[in-house]
Amino acid sequence: MFYLTELINLPLRNTEGRRLGRVRELVIEPEQDANLVRMVIYRHDNNQWQMPLRIAGLDHEGMTVDARQVSPVPVRTNSGHLWLRRDVLDQQIIDVNGRKVVRVNDVGLELGGSAGARELRAQQVEIGMSGAMRRMLQGVVPRAWLAPASGWVRERPIPWRTFDLVETDPARRMRLQITYDALGRLHPADAADIVEELAPAEREAVFGSLDSEVAADILGEVEPRLQRSLIEGLDAERAADILEEMEPDEAADVLAELPQEQSEQILRDMEADEREDVTDLMEYPENTAGGRMTTDFIALGEAATAAQAVAALRGFEGKVESQTMVFLLNAERQLTGMVPLARILLARPGDPLRPMAENPITVERGQEEKEVAEVFNKYNLLALPVVDEQQRMLGVITVDDVISWLSHQ
Repeated sequence: MFYLTELINLPLRNTEGRRLGRVRELVIEPEQDANLVRMVIYRHDNNQWQMPLRIAGLDHEGMTVDARQVSPVPVRTNSGHLWLRRDVLDQQIIDVNGRKVVRVNDVGLELGGSAGARELRAQQVEIGMSGAMRRMLQGVVPRAWLAPASGWVRERPIPWRTFDLVETDPARRMRLQITYDALGRLHPADAADIVEELAPAEREAVFGSLDSEVAADILGEVEPRLQRSLIEGLDAERAADILEEMEPDEAADVLAELPQEQSEQILRDMEADEREDVTDLMEYPENTAGGRMTTDFIALGEAATAAQAVAALRGFEGKVESQTMVFLLNAERQLTGMVPLARILLARPGDPLRPMAENPITVERGQEEKEVAEVFNKYNLLALPVVDEQQRMLGVITVDDVISWLSHQ
């Protein structure tokens, strides 16, 4: 294993022993091979040149390349190239296992292949003090001492194969991150912590590339100020796709933070059903029961059975994990009972729901959120229905909503 910090400024010679210059960069072409170093950039007579990398020999005294049948050319910029020193060192990456944002201190490269056809492949990035020590000691101690001198500090490598490339900004800084699938497997709260730690440019690049459902889960966990920033960085159609995956009350809260023109454009790009739910919720003041409720809930008629409740749960398109009750409504959509899911799962398929139902405790849409929190606390509730003046059910407030807004006070 060689490290990038050991190879930068290493003398570069051809197979005849003629010195070509000093190594300045190693270049990967990800579209051709994800980790193979295909090109070396070196300095000679105050100019930088590039040539295909064909290694004939490599040690701590220098790199020998087979320069036959190749002609060095002045360095040319190519958006498809990844320069290890410029584009990887010091870049922020997401360490999914550690659930945090870290910085790349070094790159580990493995020398492989047979004699006369050696090749360098990037195998890992180093995020610990070992890589930082090598960089700090570079030029201070002999090059051959760099690895041993930093060896007493435990390495913290992340395998290269777990990285994906993210879009390039105008300054040609390629950003790296752990694969999005892995980020999506984290709990949304942990993923949100990671996104919050990223620098603004990296944050937008990562968030904009996530699956809509994963992005929606993360958006629901971050602070309102950051919600606005993340949505403002997207086009209206992409923002609409993400908000459609959120609970209607959460989506309404996000849109309420945006400039009116942008909010209206996103609403126009949303599907009709989701747009209607969100628009209705935006009419209520945020600190009221109506402003805090969601319209995603499971409601059935008073004559429904356990089998029908299970079928409704299976067909539910909202967040199933937030559902704790099935609500019973009469012909006028007035709330007459609520049945805990646990009772339904223990019942026989043909059992009617009405005998299992609890008398509903409700709040009206205009009640202040402080009063709502007091009702939750008094009755130890998991879900609280919101009704209008005629006791028609409008939505439901869940206990996680209450915990969320109380934690931000």
